Amino acid sequence: MRIALGQIRSTDDPRANLALVAAEVDAARAAGARLLVLPEATMCRFGVPLAPVAEPQDGPWARELERLADAAGLTVVAGAFTPGEGGRVRNTLLVRGAGVRASYDKVHLFDAFGFAESDTVQPGREPVVVDVDGVGVGLATCYDVRFPGLFTALAERGASVVLVPASWGDGPGKAEQWELLVRARALDSTCFVLACGQAAPPEGGGASGAPAGVGRSRAVDPLGAVLAELGPEPGRLVVDVDPAAVVRAREVLPVLANRRF
Repeated sequence: MRIALGQIRSTDDPRANLALVAAEVDAARAAGARLLVLPEATMCRFGVPLAPVAEPQDGPWARELERLADAAGLTVVAGAFTPGEGGRVRNTLLVRGAGVRASYDKVHLFDAFGFAESDTVQPGREPVVVDVDGVGVGLATCYDVRFPGLFTALAERGASVVLVPASWGDGPGKAEQWELLVRARALDSTCFVLACGQAAPPEGGGASGAPAGVGRSRAVDPLGAVLAELGPEPGRLVVDVDPAAVVRAREVLPVLANRRF
């Protein structure tokens, strides 16, 4: 399966961000990708009130995402915000196009490093694996990457590939943690892990206190080797993943079968 990652820099205008999505869809189609991964908060960057921009999963933003994906004949995964309860929203990955229609609500909320995502976001409850061209694709979002149990649960549910859209907050050592955690989760689950981050903001352009992104999208194989990666600026990756490599990795490194706890 050929997978494209679009490391964009979202704005606070959902309609303008659809233009960014359209450009990434066109590039992914031209590259022959079957799956396009975009960051967390593709719909609207963090650092602004989220409730006014949240839309239902069949709202105008999601419908346009699906139209773009279907027109290109590929599946797109993009971070959005959908209405929650009590004035909060859900941090939702929308999966649309080429016969696939699914979603994942972020389970682990970023209440860390002085930021409280749970103030405005309602957590999800369930791991999600979708079938894309016969390949099990697990879904995780940003802070989820710090929790190995989610990744092993996705592998148990049939994932060979795990996607991690993110808007990773910057700070001392944070970029290095991101790089390490993505590789570690590939080893924990013996899955391909493809992590797509928001590009870093322009110098001095980050929203105060909000996780604006560090870029550094990367694709890692089931034995932890980095296949491709980006720096902090907007960019694109295209990688080919072979589910047979997951089978081989689990034969030589059967950590899922050998677990006792």
